[in-house]
Amino acid sequence: MNKKALIVEDDINIAELIQLYLERDGFEVCLAYDGGKAVSLFREFSPDIVLLDLMLPVMDGLQVCREIRKDSSVPIIMLTAKGETTDKITGLETGADDYMTKPFEVKELLARIHAVMRRSEPEETVKEKKLCFDKLVVNLDSYELLVNGVRVDTPPKEMELLYHLAASPNIVFTRNQLLDEVWGFDYFGDSRTVDVHIKRLREKLEGVSDKWSLKTVWGVGYKFEVVK
Repeated sequence: MNKKALIVEDDINIAELIQLYLERDGFEVCLAYDGGKAVSLFREFSPDIVLLDLMLPVMDGLQVCREIRKDSSVPIIMLTAKGETTDKITGLETGADDYMTKPFEVKELLARIHAVMRRSEPEETVKEKKLCFDKLVVNLDSYELLVNGVRVDTPPKEMELLYHLAASPNIVFTRNQLLDEVWGFDYFGDSRTVDVHIKRLREKLEGVSDKWSLKTVWGVGYKFEVVK
């Protein structure tokens, strides 16, 4: 069954562009061009994710977010031309799960959509945080990295970054996504932090196996690539 997305955006061109990419990605999409319609469509359509513009006619995005949060925890990504830190914080405090500033790359938006939806999926049981690949074991429960059966000393953030990438093989993550999801929303460091940690991980993992690798996707970010 296809996932459903509600796009709330008063710029028709932007709304239809996002709709095109989401439908190509297998989503069923519903559009709302003002905040009032968004609230009623949300109740009728029951989307799995909401892409919500901040500046809207009838009812602004923050109010729409508050209305949705009264009875739903569905993932919400705010889309806005406003880029000030205060706007981002206000959106997140109102109940948004992520925030993107226009103009943005639709490919990055898709990556963020998938990341937010993964985080929101309920876990029926507490899962063991251990990933096993050819000649590689990433155990986040014990913070142990085993390469060819040998324990390799690895700082906590490198472990968390590797686990995060390897837990979603072949999915591309942007640097900003990785900062948000591994370091946290309150981290204000440079995105080059991710590059440094990737470089150190590659020094530990380069040439270990031809069945997986840490790949750079130029202009986008990184992925843990597994050969199918």
